[in-house]
Amino acid sequence: MTLSKQQIIALKEQIKAANKITIIPHRNVDGDAMGSTLGLYHVLKQINTNCVVLIPNEIPDYLKWLPGTDSTLIYEGTNVGEAIKRLRQSDLIFTLDFNAFHRTGEQMESILKTIESTFVMVDHHEKPENYATYTFSSTEYGSTCQMIYDLIEQMDYQNLITKEAATCIYTGIATDSGGFRFPRTTGRTHRIVADLIDKGVDNTQIYINLYDNSNYNRLQLLGRALQNMRILPEYNTSYISLSQEDLNEFHYEKGDTEGIVNYGLTIKDIDFTAFFTELKEENIIKISFRSQGTFDVNQFARKHFNGGGHVNAAGGKSFDTLEETINKFIAILATEK
Repeated sequence: MTLSKQQIIALKEQIKAANKITIIPHRNVDGDAMGSTLGLYHVLKQINTNCVVLIPNEIPDYLKWLPGTDSTLIYEGTNVGEAIKRLRQSDLIFTLDFNAFHRTGEQMESILKTIESTFVMVDHHEKPENYATYTFSSTEYGSTCQMIYDLIEQMDYQNLITKEAATCIYTGIATDSGGFRFPRTTGRTHRIVADLIDKGVDNTQIYINLYDNSNYNRLQLLGRALQNMRILPEYNTSYISLSQEDLNEFHYEKGDTEGIVNYGLTIKDIDFTAFFTELKEENIIKISFRSQGTFDVNQFARKHFNGGGHVNAAGGKSFDTLEETINKFIAILATEK
């Protein structure tokens, strides 16, 4: 679903007329969610000064360097009252990189369902819910950040893409494309990235900020994850697991496991991998799935593990124990692969 010319014109008018605009990513933000919200924020701030990014929960350390994070409002914690007030007073609410309210968490979902503001959805996942007045939803895109760039262009706001906005948008494209190697990376993607670099993006520094800023404990946790990797050659599959004890031993902080799942696909003849993380405080096993080729991990996650995402990258969760979840995963492979 794309926006018509008439909708673009109407949206521009609402942006200019709105008393308050709020931009929301999904819970547990990643590079694309944070990059798209902050990228749009830097552009809209030049048109409507009362614009705020509202994050469902804490921003992981590896993304706190992004320009604009210090001006965001966090929903969970001590700011719930202020955040709810902001939502209720907002004329226009952008929801980026998610297409269902439950992706913001139960607390925030319950509030969003009661709000009569105008919603704008920009997202590249399957099966969008029908809550937005303006819906820009397409699985053809590799990232929401690329969609935001196209939306900005459609509204003739390219001249408002500052170095700060470009840095945020570039970050989301780079992370969600797996460093420009995933299938949805197109010539258009690279042309956008070239324009962002021309606007002042320091792509080398962004890579350093994202990937070369590990601390000792994070590297030790990676080492444990790789030690825990198992190969199932009969299914061309690998999986990695981290128990709560593993996380505690290396003083896990949010964001420390980012990217670990991708190691499972670096092994010859492996085209499907899973990463299981035990989170006892949340009483769930968090699962990340990745694939190469035609194996659809989105459908796999939806069918078996309460999740979803994209053909080659998806997430899920389990309420069983870590051992039970892994055993279930292996059993399913016998029928799915």
